[in-house]
Amino acid sequence: MATTESIQKAYIDFVLTEGVQPKSVYIFAKKNKMAEEEFYKFFGSFDAVEQSVWTDLTRKTLAEIRAQEVWPQYSSREKALSFFYSFFELLKSSRSFAVYSIKKQRGLGTPKVLEPTKDIFEEFAEGILSEGIETQELTDRKFFSKRYKDALWIQFGFVLNFWINDDSAGFEKTDEAIEKGINVTFDLFQRSPIDNLFEYGKFLAKNGGIKEKMGF
Repeated sequence: MATTESIQKAYIDFVLTEGVQPKSVYIFAKKNKMAEEEFYKFFGSFDAVEQSVWTDLTRKTLAEIRAQEVWPQYSSREKALSFFYSFFELLKSSRSFAVYSIKKQRGLGTPKVLEPTKDIFEEFAEGILSEGIETQELTDRKFFSKRYKDALWIQFGFVLNFWINDDSAGFEKTDEAIEKGINVTFDLFQRSPIDNLFEYGKFLAKNGGIKEKMGF
């Protein structure tokens, strides 16, 4: 009897062997000795199968990192780093599929295959970013704070593409890209001299008559 996992495995084996999706669900089902309707009990299309591989990997990553004893003590930055390191460590076992899946995408923006993954990732990102703002690890900026999660998703896309093209031993350059990328991103989320300048500007605006009073 077919299962989600057996269909995923058969699909991955097919696309990595043939380099393209099956021509039809009928052909795929027949090749894997299942009735066509069995496939549709689990997935509505081959794209849905592919999306599920990515979402399952993302959920597995989140389950593993949240199960760590030290997880509650992690800062927002450390939680982001933990996700990135763990995700790409797990992705190594599916590298051939990941390369195939991403490289066949066309156009700008989030690849269709990653759209459900983006929803899961953004929910996770919003959670750790909110914690960071509450603990004052991160700066709560009007209008901009809501866009922090977008910056993390962009970083995810950058690292994924970097990893796909990384030919270093053990993908050590990807680990370096994660460290540098996440740290730079979180540095931008924290208070900076620009924030101090902005606060000073607001102070001057509220005390507009100070220039005249001082005789300048």
